[in-house]
Amino acid sequence: MNNTSNKQAIVPASIGNKIYILRGQTVVLSPDLALLYRVPVRALVQAVKRNKTRFPSDFMFQLRASERTILKSQSVISSWGGARSLPYAFTEQGVAMLSSVLRSERAVQVNIAIMRAFVQLRSMLATHEDLRRKITEMERRYDAKFHAVFATLRQMLETPISAKRQIGFHSSATARTP
Repeated sequence: MNNTSNKQAIVPASIGNKIYILRGQTVVLSPDLALLYRVPVRALVQAVKRNKTRFPSDFMFQLRASERTILKSQSVISSWGGARSLPYAFTEQGVAMLSSVLRSERAVQVNIAIMRAFVQLRSMLATHEDLRRKITEMERRYDAKFHAVFATLRQMLETPISAKRQIGFHSSATARTP
């Protein structure tokens, strides 16, 4: 397989779908990485275990059974199938470290694409955070203004309305009887 077909096979949009948020961190699961790198999951895990010192707990961790169950229920078809062991989750730093463990041209291209996906995700999250903050600020500002309007309406409803003279022509003839 030539180099251009390796590059064409890496679609950034498909990588974005493989990034999850677990334990408050954005991660990619070992079965998904194995698919992207085009290596068996056991080979990927074996390479990581051989270089265990390069993968501290903030770079990589193994999922709990409950986390795997939640992820399987969220995606109707799981990419990790019926594996006996729980998958590993790699943070952005863990994926970067994989490039030093897996040295193929494919691994380099996949790592570049994953790093770009992480950067894009951070940018989207920052944009959404800015939008959320602006909406909250607007709610506070307009709530105060609407509070004044509602207070005025309440005051108007509580104040008794005095009987006013009716507007229009009223003949005195209707008041008299013939």
